[in-house]
Amino acid sequence: MNNSQLLKGVLEGCVLIVVSQDEVYGYELVQKLNKLGFTDVIGGTVYPLLQKLEKRGDLTSQQKPSSEGPMRKYYSLTKQGQKQLHEFVSQWQALESVVNKIISQKGGQDE
Repeated sequence: MNNSQLLKGVLEGCVLIVVSQDEVYGYELVQKLNKLGFTDVIGGTVYPLLQKLEKRGDLTSQQKPSSEGPMRKYYSLTKQGQKQLHEFVSQWQALESVVNKIISQKGGQDE
């Protein structure tokens, strides 16, 4: 399994987490995700995801002026987005627990 297959499953939830911390514009979100370790994430992946989350009602956006050029579209989490975020965290923690259990049963054996 390659990194992009794993990424697809968790990126949406991670975007919700980052946006929940403070409103962000698209490029800023990409930079934050890169800094957090998602080094392969690019705008071409994030912008369609932001549109999908906004269309679904998990995010809302607002155009704001930028001191460095054109207006920027800032995203923030809606109440529905907060519910999706809590659901993601719950599902992730359950999955993480199971995977860690399986890994620990391996007993450090190399295959």
